[in-house]
Amino acid sequence: MAFVTTQDGVDIFYKDWGPRGAPVIHFHHGWPLTADDWDAQMLFFLGQGFRVVAHDRRGHGRSSQVSEGHDMDHYADDVAAVVRHLGTQGATHVGHSTGGGEVVRYVARHGEDPVARAVLISAVPPLMLQTDANPDGTPKEVFDDFQAQTAARRAAFYHEIAAGPFYGYNRAPETALEPVILNWWRQGMMGGAKAHYDGIVAFSQTDFTEDLRRIAIPVLVLHGDDDQVVPYKASAPRTAELLRNGVLKTYPGAPHGLPTTHAEQVNADIMAFVRG
Repeated sequence: MAFVTTQDGVDIFYKDWGPRGAPVIHFHHGWPLTADDWDAQMLFFLGQGFRVVAHDRRGHGRSSQVSEGHDMDHYADDVAAVVRHLGTQGATHVGHSTGGGEVVRYVARHGEDPVARAVLISAVPPLMLQTDANPDGTPKEVFDDFQAQTAARRAAFYHEIAAGPFYGYNRAPETALEPVILNWWRQGMMGGAKAHYDGIVAFSQTDFTEDLRRIAIPVLVLHGDDDQVVPYKASAPRTAELLRNGVLKTYPGAPHGLPTTHAEQVNADIMAFVRG
């Protein structure tokens, strides 16, 4: 397996497939998953002649299960370590859910990398947490319960998320696909409980408003309007408004897990954006 070691000694696992001279797409996974969640995208774009990269966030998957650094600044700096190691500056960065926040923070924080464009899918920016300034956000009690469930009954809790709101399997007439549920569960249980516990604060309480305002590159925002994890109203339209060069595409009736449930459409939309 391939790893890069960060300045603070964390081993970050990454996948790097495709021709070295090809245009690069770097994928960033959601909580509490791994680079494996991008299989449908990486295989597709590899087949289209791209070089595709994905990494496991610190504490997730095959990366080091460290105690510290589970915040967006460290996440972005870990991305920078992977990019420097591979020499993949100027890539397109695609992030799902928490990975979308990671992309936004990376682009805003690491201006030394002339990122070509970005795609945010069901992403957590601008801010998930409900505040006086963000009344459409999710109440803190919801995230407190996420942490309590992660600490007390992580295996059962993860199965419930995948079997319910993540893929919209709790909506009639959707049919739950157990292999998809178990693949989500497998990825989640590969990671460390401490990283996942702290990561809930990172994805829910980080305010990306100023990051979004600083980003000038083209950004495609994809979001389902029946997202039960990152509710549409508080996320996608506001993100597109804050970006200087953002384009919003709404998937009617679609759930949070778009890269899996709508893989063909997502791949086509990313392809059109990258080539356009």
